[in-house]
Amino acid sequence: MLRMPVATLRVWERRYGLTQPALSQSGQRLYSADDVRRLALIKQLKDLGHAIGSLAPLDMVHLQRVAATHAQALATSQKHEFSDAPALPPVRAWRLAVIGAALGTRLQRPVLLRKLGRPVALLGPFDNAAQAAGALQGSDVDALLIHEPHLNVDWLASIDAAAPALSGVPKAVLYGFANDAVCEALATVGTALLREPQPDAVVAQWLCGLSMAAVAPRPAADMSALATESVPPRRWDDTALADFAGRSTTVACECPRHVAELLLQLAHFEAYSAECEHRSGADAELHAYLRKVASSSRVRFEAALEHVALHEGLLLPSSKRSPQP
Repeated sequence: MLRMPVATLRVWERRYGLTQPALSQSGQRLYSADDVRRLALIKQLKDLGHAIGSLAPLDMVHLQRVAATHAQALATSQKHEFSDAPALPPVRAWRLAVIGAALGTRLQRPVLLRKLGRPVALLGPFDNAAQAAGALQGSDVDALLIHEPHLNVDWLASIDAAAPALSGVPKAVLYGFANDAVCEALATVGTALLREPQPDAVVAQWLCGLSMAAVAPRPAADMSALATESVPPRRWDDTALADFAGRSTTVACECPRHVAELLLQLAHFEAYSAECEHRSGADAELHAYLRKVASSSRVRFEAALEHVALHEGLLLPSSKRSPQP
């Protein structure tokens, strides 16, 4: 638990009287949890340059003060090097134009909207395509959702004729009845179809699929900017965080260990997202966004680890960086 040779511990006990462990019937030393906690902190401070002779007389309260002072000084010296990640821009609402009062009412249900997992701006509902085209002239529309009880072979052509400005907008239709030939023709041109009745969970899944399919790739210049934007480097590498998590197990509070483990997971997901940006052009924008979210979260949890360490009187991990992807 202390990561130190037994011989060193024996010397400290004989020379400085650090602990007075109880003995078992067979003569083995028995250390209490308080003994282990105090010895672990003394070893950390000793490794950082504090003289064992000056530490030995101190009780746990005074040792924690020394550790907190050291940690505060270390944190202050690092503040000029590490700054908070830039704030993430708000996620743009998905702008859905809706034709059909019943569908419009359904899409306003909070339960269904929560299942989408993204902000939605509903435009309408409108009674027909011509009304939608007039009201949405010049507006930015991501998708057109239509409730149509009966589909026929000329249905899509009539929609495009009534609303030519919306002809290039991705469309999804919740329908009641249509023959196979009509459905096949609409599916061929990219219209998303869902036959009613369906529960909200299925409608939400249908819309999520439409949302992913409707994401247009950014221009090359924008993608280049995403690839080269500044990403705050890691303050601690895997080894330093794992060491800190292991040291914190000698303390009653498990928060230091949990925060260190979360930092490890965030850093790994950040690197994973960066790799995925280069695997598929269609998914590059999504993974660039996920990488940016992971980076921002990692920096916040690094600050949280510093705060927890100061509160618990623990020493921060050695400042180490990992190569950035």
